Amino acid sequence: MKKTTILALAALAIASASCKDDLKTTWDEYSDWREANEAWLQEQRLRTNPDGTPYYEVIEPDWNPGAYVLIHYFNDRAETEGNLSPLYTSTIDTRYELHLYNDVAVDSSTTSTSPAPGIFRTQLKNTVQGWAMALSNMRCGDTAQVILPYGVAYGAQNLGTILPYSNLRFNIRLVDIPYYEAPPYE
Repeated sequence: MKKTTILALAALAIASASCKDDLKTTWDEYSDWREANEAWLQEQRLRTNPDGTPYYEVIEPDWNPGAYVLIHYFNDRAETEGNLSPLYTSTIDTRYELHLYNDVAVDSSTTSTSPAPGIFRTQLKNTVQGWAMALSNMRCGDTAQVILPYGVAYGAQNLGTILPYSNLRFNIRLVDIPYYEAPPYE
């Protein structure tokens, strides 16, 4: 009986140690990548326009303290004033390009064919948190560059071309909100 208990405890200790090693391995394995991403993100956060004003607006949602995305609008927002902004439950049509911090192109809506060529349709709630944060602040017709820190993107997941701890840079145009839904409290 004692021998069985000792063997069970040893197996538990080995399994526990290997789990810790797996987590540590991912963090350590991608340390250079993570550090380069973090340095780039800090550069972008400090980036300024020629007149000295911040290049990016920092969007920090009330519902997730400490989380943020960076957004830079390419259009005059006065031209889209009064246009709808999507809700979390809205279905949106967008055009987008995705790049990693080092300008490597990863994805684009250009390959989408439905509902129309080059349009990516999804519910906002089905996207990564950073997209929901950025797009809920955009209006139909807005075009923006959006930077998602890895914590509001894919985190420590390895998606092949998107490595763990990848900060993402999107160029996004909010084309339409074909299914705009009222908040549940209205």
